[in-house]
Amino acid sequence: MTQKSWQIRQACQADADRLTQCMHHAYRQLNAAYGGQALPPMQVDYAEEIRLYPVWVAYAGDTLVGGLILIHEQDYTTIANVAVHPDFQGYGLGRGLIEFAQQQAAQHGHQALRLVTHQAFTENINLYTYLGWKVDKHQENKIFMTKTLPTTNVVGSTS
Repeated sequence: MTQKSWQIRQACQADADRLTQCMHHAYRQLNAAYGGQALPPMQVDYAEEIRLYPVWVAYAGDTLVGGLILIHEQDYTTIANVAVHPDFQGYGLGRGLIEFAQQQAAQHGHQALRLVTHQAFTENINLYTYLGWKVDKHQENKIFMTKTLPTTNVVGSTS
């Protein structure tokens, strides 16, 4: 496997169509595990998501290869969506986007990240577990997970 590189930046409206295509490619392969129905992320208006939430995109050259949508709540940050184009899966981009989400949460003063995934997405669940996420609860076919972020020492504090 050769190394592939990418750049993450905040999305703008000009990214909406490419982000939609990337998300559709990423989730299309998971539709079978979801009973063949279109997954909720395939029904999202990504132009509106870019207007309403912090949305980040990963580019490899001129190709949009991943996306991340965050929601900063009062006490934690939610990963509303994270996906990688199938051509870029297996190169660390998913992990990179999740680590980027952790940085964003920390910048907002949050010590936890949350997400919801489908029980059939075992590869994703395995990745999240490997990265230190814990299952909070199961509800029907959904799995709710949390990652507690490391606390950082404030310079000059005596703890």
